[in-house]
Amino acid sequence: MTGELVAGANAALTAENPDLTAVVVGIAWEQIASRGPSAEPVTVAIPCGPDGQVLDDDDLVFFNQLESTDASLAFLDDADCEEVDVDLGSVPEAVDKIVFAVYLDPDPRAPKDLGSIRTLSIRVSTVDGRELVRFPVPSDRNHTIDAMILGELYRHRSEWKFRAVGQGYTTGLTGLRRDHGIGRTR
Repeated sequence: MTGELVAGANAALTAENPDLTAVVVGIAWEQIASRGPSAEPVTVAIPCGPDGQVLDDDDLVFFNQLESTDASLAFLDDADCEEVDVDLGSVPEAVDKIVFAVYLDPDPRAPKDLGSIRTLSIRVSTVDGRELVRFPVPSDRNHTIDAMILGELYRHRSEWKFRAVGQGYTTGLTGLRRDHGIGRTR
């Protein structure tokens, strides 16, 4: 299996690759050069339960927390702008899906939308670099949004699948936090 997905499409990762125990989720973008402050995309991986809510804020993976508490998710810094290593066998059973998103660093001097992002994509590959799927995110709405869910790794029965999402937000990190219960006391 290798291929390019469109928004809403999904791919069976472990069903088509029975020996797959870990994947690398790479997020890449090309930004239009700026003479002034530029928008700084921030990548976040959000492990969610069946209700779509983060199980614990300590399990988020982003620039300030490079690994989940159970070590099933960890930031790498390699071929893409950002890469997250996912040890599928170590992901707790309570995790129904892992949401991969980008949002703008809320620097007051920087642009307020993703308009400077020329291209944006998410890909899933094996640990040795064999690409399984890729989703080139359409950029036609980048001037109106400041955060986006790119894709999700999710459980379907005993298998892992990937869904291309491409859902934009005009409410940035605030919208991602609200929709996934980030920062709530449980």
